[in-house]
Amino acid sequence: MSNLKELRNRIASVTSTQKITKAMQMVAAAKLRRAQEAAEAARPYAERMEAVLGNLAGGMKDNPGAPALLAGTGKDDVHLLVVATAERGLCGGFNSSIVRLAREHIVRLTNEGKTVKVLCVGRKGYDALKFAYGSLIVDTILMTDVKTLAFSDAQPIGQKILQMYDAGEFDVCTLFYSQFKSVISQVPTPQQLIPATVSSDAEPLDLKGAIYEYEPSEEDILEDLLPRNVSVQIYKALLENMAGEMGAKMTAMDNATRNAGELIDKLTLTYNRTRQAQITKELIEIVSGAEAL
Repeated sequence: MSNLKELRNRIASVTSTQKITKAMQMVAAAKLRRAQEAAEAARPYAERMEAVLGNLAGGMKDNPGAPALLAGTGKDDVHLLVVATAERGLCGGFNSSIVRLAREHIVRLTNEGKTVKVLCVGRKGYDALKFAYGSLIVDTILMTDVKTLAFSDAQPIGQKILQMYDAGEFDVCTLFYSQFKSVISQVPTPQQLIPATVSSDAEPLDLKGAIYEYEPSEEDILEDLLPRNVSVQIYKALLENMAGEMGAKMTAMDNATRNAGELIDKLTLTYNRTRQAQITKELIEIVSGAEAL
């Protein structure tokens, strides 16, 4: 049985841990509100961008003059997987769920005989993949210096992907991130960036019978919008990840705080029982000694 000093030290240690987890929960809750607002504000722009591209590119997918980012290379032999995760842990299964989805795609593509390359955005994705798939990782982009996420943080990632595509380093690019649904629900999501996917259910433009022509041409507009769309979708994914990370961290720290409280109650009960047993033992020894005299 543990002595009283060990129990007191253990109770003090768990109490300190509980204070830390409670503070982290409050910090995550404060950051969650801002991150959720930013993610929800970015969704309409990203969705409208996809709708505009869908309307412009609907009839150009198989056109010989279609931009390369829309038509693709004509092959799907080399796949680039962009795995976007958080920089820190202590957020439950947030990072592991994204990495698990990426692993499933790596295994499936490898079994199909495809060449797979991985671009990690975030430290935790790299840490989880480097042991089994280190040879597939072409680069890692860390976001440790980012305090407030802005579009300028997503542009270098988009530019790097476009440079790799222009150099012929891959045929298909897929982004993996976690879509924020609620504090307790974040859904790991794959999204193909290159070649751009044209949504068949894109909202048609209501022209009310009007006839119009594009100036400049549809090809010129797509040449400008398609590269921009890559950065826009990456920015949206990073915002979704940030909101999901804060939601998962708040939930994880709340669970940790409650678990610490339950452990403190158990240790306190054990401490009181041990102390009572020692007092009873000492009383028995005193009484026995008195009777012996």
